Amino acid sequence: MRVLITAGPTREYLDDVRYLSNASSGRMGYAIAEAAIEAGHEVVLVTGPVAISPPDGCEIHQIETTDDLLKTCVELFPTCDGVIAVAAVCDYRPVQRISGKIAKTGTAVTFEFIETADVLAELGKHKADRWIVGFALESQDPRANAMRKLKMKNCDCIVLNDTSAIAADENDVEVLNPQGDTVAGFTGPKSQVAGELFSWIEDHISGE
Repeated sequence: MRVLITAGPTREYLDDVRYLSNASSGRMGYAIAEAAIEAGHEVVLVTGPVAISPPDGCEIHQIETTDDLLKTCVELFPTCDGVIAVAAVCDYRPVQRISGKIAKTGTAVTFEFIETADVLAELGKHKADRWIVGFALESQDPRANAMRKLKMKNCDCIVLNDTSAIAADENDVEVLNPQGDTVAGFTGPKSQVAGELFSWIEDHISGE
């Protein structure tokens, strides 16, 4: 099985120096990639900028912006059997990126932001016979927001966690199916959660 996995954050630049991003460490996505490799599968890892090394044995594609992630995933998805989308995508970008470095003037600076592309929803439009596992990191009305994402992105299931997972060594996740049922839950170090989650995906989603 050839599995596409996304990991880490994306960045959206305000000028040539400063950017909007998040604190994703990439650990959960990298751990799932390692679990998939250990299970004997071919892994295609699309990763944003992180401070950890990817697992040995995977095909690596480095990206930075959300548009980079979209372009790369759209190109790779047709060659894969499924996708596990763990990347923490930056949801907004400035309407205009300023060339050079914005100088301090002693006055307030205002930026106008628009939403970035919905990468997983785009993959969901071209799902065909492939499977899709999404991740939802939520802080308000988590189940409702996770289910909305599952349906919008045409996922087979969605993995729900909260903001305590960001840059942490451990995670606590809940797997929801399209009917809104909790079908699995895993807690512990991210490496352990990744192994248990990937085994569950093998048994219930991928058909392996």
